[in-house]
Amino acid sequence: MSTLIIYAVKTGLYLTAFYLVYFIFLSRDTSYGRNRAYIIIAGLLSLFMPLITLHTSKPLEIQYLGKMLNEVFITATADKSIPSGIWFKDAVTPELISTIYIIGAATVVLKLIIDLLSLLLLIIRHKKDDSRIIRFHSFNTSGFSAMGYIFINSRLNCEESEEIIKHEKNHLRMNHFIDITLMGLIKAFQWFNPVIYFFDRSLRAIHEYQADRECLNSGIPVVSYQELLLNQVFRTKAFNLTNSFSNPSLVRKRMLMMTKKRSSTLAALKLVAVIPFAGFLFLAISAYRDIPSTEQKTGSAAGNNKVQVVYGENAYSASSEEYNTTPFVNVEQMPLFPGGDAELLKYLAANTRYPQQAKENGIQGRVLVRFCVNEYGGVDRISILKGVDPDLDAEAVRVVSTLPAFIPGRQGGVAVPTWYMVPLTFTLR
Repeated sequence: MSTLIIYAVKTGLYLTAFYLVYFIFLSRDTSYGRNRAYIIIAGLLSLFMPLITLHTSKPLEIQYLGKMLNEVFITATADKSIPSGIWFKDAVTPELISTIYIIGAATVVLKLIIDLLSLLLLIIRHKKDDSRIIRFHSFNTSGFSAMGYIFINSRLNCEESEEIIKHEKNHLRMNHFIDITLMGLIKAFQWFNPVIYFFDRSLRAIHEYQADRECLNSGIPVVSYQELLLNQVFRTKAFNLTNSFSNPSLVRKRMLMMTKKRSSTLAALKLVAVIPFAGFLFLAISAYRDIPSTEQKTGSAAGNNKVQVVYGENAYSASSEEYNTTPFVNVEQMPLFPGGDAELLKYLAANTRYPQQAKENGIQGRVLVRFCVNEYGGVDRISILKGVDPDLDAEAVRVVSTLPAFIPGRQGGVAVPTWYMVPLTFTLR
């Protein structure tokens, strides 16, 4: 999978986890400054945390599933009668998804740049002297603020203009425009993710709550302020990049927040809830582990007491209870195939047949097979650790089951069973 796609998915997971914490624990509080900081920091952390990889100093035991052989490639020519649906499936490649993702991100950035340029043009065309108040008549909105300026609709009377200007000055003083621009950039990375739009809406709501609170603290009666808000509600925003006084989607919540009792200082402790969420998610998607191919651990294997490979209506299964000893994952003297590992890989490549049904259906992929070289040198306890398709899995089991006898591995001078793994990759031309 493309590195870009993996990064986008990880970013989305972080963003979703952070939003869940916000929605469950913080969204109903009136600690607007804290909530505003949380949303901005959460958005930035979601972008940077996927870039951090935590390497575990001691890999987990489950990694040691046996000696890993080099990959074996089985290539065949695709059947020309492959159904059209299969061609569509093959066409949706990681490269195509990456291209769509980049186009989407570029579109969001382009929209952001257009909004900025439109605002600059509006400022240049309507600015008078050194005033930070710009009056317009070409947009269906009462007023908004951006880039250090307050934009007021010329249709408003003096009293309405004065109240809205007070409101928009609070936006400017608190630098809300910077927040919205930053959120627009984060949105470019997560344009496909609905959560980023929830975060954006929440941030804009917090901006309005903060500006409303400052206006009410200055002595404006709640009733008259709500009346002004309702008078301007049936308007639309001029730019997605700005705070708009008469944003209709936020009016109801704003009016509720104006009369809501302020949250106590102890409410800030809710931020502690984000620590286990972020920590668990970080360990889940940023901790890097891999199955080692050159270094193995000495000792007996744990787990997987029962394995099963299913293909068609038949099944191969084996239980460790049927054997007297538990296989090792590494021993002092590893089993030896006649001619060495190179000959073992040649044997697998030469004797594996690409299933006809899989070719007709355009099925390909990597099958990871695990098997045991027992104390007599024979091969048993074959299982599929990672399958692709019943036909491919069955063929992998079949060819491994035909392996000639090994010289068995030894531990302490005694012949012992030993686990092996081999990846068989089926590809079509």
